[in-house]
Amino acid sequence: MDLLATRPSNPAPAAPEYPWPNGTQCALFPAFDVDAESVWLGADPQNAKRLVTMSYGGYEARVGIPKILEVLRRHEVKATFFVTGWSIDAHPAACEAILADGHEIAHHGYLHLRPDTADEATRIEEMDRAIDAMKRVLGISPTGYRAPWGETCVEQLELLKSRGIRYSSSFRDDIRPYRHVLPSGAGPIEIPVNYSFDDWSYGLTHRTSPRAMFGREDVLSIWRDEFDQTREWGGVTTMVMHPQVTGRPMRIRILDQFLTHVRQFDDVWIATGRDIAAHYERCERTNQES
Repeated sequence: MDLLATRPSNPAPAAPEYPWPNGTQCALFPAFDVDAESVWLGADPQNAKRLVTMSYGGYEARVGIPKILEVLRRHEVKATFFVTGWSIDAHPAACEAILADGHEIAHHGYLHLRPDTADEATRIEEMDRAIDAMKRVLGISPTGYRAPWGETCVEQLELLKSRGIRYSSSFRDDIRPYRHVLPSGAGPIEIPVNYSFDDWSYGLTHRTSPRAMFGREDVLSIWRDEFDQTREWGGVTTMVMHPQVTGRPMRIRILDQFLTHVRQFDDVWIATGRDIAAHYERCERTNQES
């Protein structure tokens, strides 16, 4: 394979402009990455001995997830939680609470390892060990997947397809869902991410770089403006929030106020990844039959 060949990195055609359901103009995909301590362990196993570093992840189950669930209940919003298998095994009660509130739990690797730098055996272990944790602890099978560290590869997309995972939410190259094209043929549906909604960039980079945290008004203005323009374009606003970031006291107000902003519009479909993928599949079948 020529890595430097002059061709688009993504062979999928432009996203089809399927209509959103019930006459809505756009979609909001509220999604959280539940990494807990696994994000720190996956970055460096030696972090297991650094208890303050680990405590950032531990905040999710202790405080972050319960507070986020409260906000979602108040706004009557159903979200998708991309959860690592490690987090399910370590914090089963927190994950059970997510399901009890009617939210979707999707695949996010086991130990939050990057697929593109892993060998084949590690990729398969990360995939299957997380699926096993979801079935064994929660009694569910995943419909969707988000790549740890926001990175993936063709081999990983093929692995998703082989495991029956219907959608991915990792790429940043569109504002509407589309279907991947793989060497084996049609791949999973992609629900693209809007990077402006990755709260880690605003609220936790101080732990790994000299970048300062962003204040509430800075983040809220970005989120509002990105959502408003995406709504005008008829796209999907896909969020990447982390309970160890957005679950903090000041930052949860950003989520609360953003959802208040979104709720003032009656033409927004707020949906889980599972529901967006199912809608895409219905539109795809209708288009093929016509």
